Amino acid sequence: MTLIAIVAPDFSREEAARARGASCIVGLDEAGRGPLCGPVTAAAVRLFPGRIPAGLNDSKKLTAGARERLFDEILANAECAIAHASAQEIDELNILRASHLAMCRAAAALPTPPCHALIDGNMIPRDFGWPAEAVIGGDALCLSIAAASILAKVARDRIMVGLAQQHPGYGWERNCGYPTKQHLEALLNLGVTPHHRRSFKPVHNILYQEVSISA
Repeated sequence: MTLIAIVAPDFSREEAARARGASCIVGLDEAGRGPLCGPVTAAAVRLFPGRIPAGLNDSKKLTAGARERLFDEILANAECAIAHASAQEIDELNILRASHLAMCRAAAALPTPPCHALIDGNMIPRDFGWPAEAVIGGDALCLSIAAASILAKVARDRIMVGLAQQHPGYGWERNCGYPTKQHLEALLNLGVTPHHRRSFKPVHNILYQEVSISA
């Protein structure tokens, strides 16, 4: 019989930073790098020992209902900030730099400046103004990053549901802007909206075809 270890995020990295003298330790993560439209959203979360909501995990491993419940619990028990970079900024900067911009904005919006930041991924944003470490797969390893992943995911999903009311037919209330079959067909049939990322290939190709036809 083979036993499979279930890895869950823990508080060890936060505790290690606290042991080194940091008092305000935050986790950062983003949501929305892959969609064809809408902003990229980042969250920063400072958890307090003894007030950590039960069930925190990588947002991708949770149901929508669990994310919604934890979203409210995190906001009630932690210091949090949520920030965005727009589709226009994504086109101007590229998606990686725009994701980093949203992270910097989220960290700057916290009520207490970070002493140490735990950032999901393998890079620290180039203009990040606080001590930080990158944690690959951090949303599945680190409770603060997991909490940030939940806030970013839920906040962005809510934005896309709102945008879907303004631009029906693309299915954003279900696909959150990802390139599903419905979304790609709507791009062809309904066209490109102001919220689409023009630097992303499927959108760029449609715009290029329109220019070629009109020319």
